Amino acid sequence: MNGPTNSAVRPTGPRGLRRFTAPRPPREERCELCGAPLAAEARHPHLVDTDRRALVCACGPCAQLMDRSAASPGRFRAVPGRFLDDPEHRIDERTWESLRIPVSVAFFFQNSSLGRPVALYPSPAGATESEPDEEAWRSVLDATRLAALLEPDVEALLLRRHEGRTECFLVPVDLCYELVGRMRLHWQGFDGGAEARADLDALFAHVRGLARTPRGSRP
Repeated sequence: MNGPTNSAVRPTGPRGLRRFTAPRPPREERCELCGAPLAAEARHPHLVDTDRRALVCACGPCAQLMDRSAASPGRFRAVPGRFLDDPEHRIDERTWESLRIPVSVAFFFQNSSLGRPVALYPSPAGATESEPDEEAWRSVLDATRLAALLEPDVEALLLRRHEGRTECFLVPVDLCYELVGRMRLHWQGFDGGAEARADLDALFAHVRGLARTPRGSRP
C-alpha cells in the first residue's frame, strides 16, 4: 500500500491550528433590546437602565420607544449629547482634597434609584466607586453652576485635576464609561503610565472642542 503523499499531509497541522491563532473578526454590535445590527461607523444611541445601573446599546427606534423621559415612566432613559463647561467654577484644591479621589480624574452623577450622588474614577480594575460625604458633595454643588443643570442618571460632572488647576465639564455619562474603558486598556504602573495619560489628554481635548459655556449668570 502506498503511503499518503506530501501534498496530502503538509497542510493538515498548520491549517488546523491557524483557526485558533488567527485574529478573530470584530463582533458585530447589536441593539440590546431588539437585536438589530448597529452601524459600526456611526455612534449609536445609549440608554441607561436605571434598574440595573447599566448602559444599554440601542438602535434609534428602540431608543425613542424606550426613553422614559420622552414617554411614560419606565426603567430606561436616553443619554443626551450635550457638552457644557464652566470656566468660572470654584472647585479649588481644598474642594478636590475633600473628595478623597486618589487619581486626577473623576466623574459624578445623581443616581435616581439610590437617591444620592455617585462618584467614580478610573482604575486598572475599571470604574471604582467612591461615596463622597454630604459636605464634600455640597462643596462641589456650590462651586459650579453645571451641577444644577445635570440630568439624573444620564449626565455627569467630569473633573480633571491637571497642572495645578481643575477642569469642569458636564458630559454624557456614556463618555465617562468610555474614558474608564480606555484607561483600563492602557493602564500601566501606579499612575496609569504615559500611554494612558496621552489617551486622557486626547479625550479631554475632544471634550473641550465640543463643550460650550451655558448662557446666563451664575445662580
